[in-house]
Amino acid sequence: MSKKEIIPGPEQFGDASVPAFGYELLRNQLLPELLGKETASILYWAGRKLARNYPARSEEEIEQFFAHAGWGELKLTESKKTKMVFECHSSLIESRIKDHPNTVLFTMEAGFLAEQIQKIHGFIAESYTDIRTGRDKKVIFSVEWDARDPVQTASRT
Repeated sequence: MSKKEIIPGPEQFGDASVPAFGYELLRNQLLPELLGKETASILYWAGRKLARNYPARSEEEIEQFFAHAGWGELKLTESKKTKMVFECHSSLIESRIKDHPNTVLFTMEAGFLAEQIQKIHGFIAESYTDIRTGRDKKVIFSVEWDARDPVQTASRT
């Protein structure tokens, strides 16, 4: 008998919270120290893996996940045939942009979004970030896909 990996859902933790300092300490100090120059790419692919563990059926569910994970308030602002644009903001995001301008920011979230949109729409997708550092600090995620590049599913024989 094989053990299936147990992945906790957001509801399992109720209203429990962790101080932002602890989260930011791990994210902005420890991970870059451990991962070095590969931090951005590893976090992007880690975000894609998280999306496979927590699949969403809609953009609304992705927005809910961001809120549950403490990643910020995500909002779909533009939807075209092969592109979606999301804005994300929170006081934590504002602080991260202000306090850590030279660190790798938001690549995990970008990977998460790319994988979710890829799964929902059925085409290979990539996500890009645009960090707004002006008065209204926020991150813009552009998720793009090619309608001629469908996701290949493994066939079972």
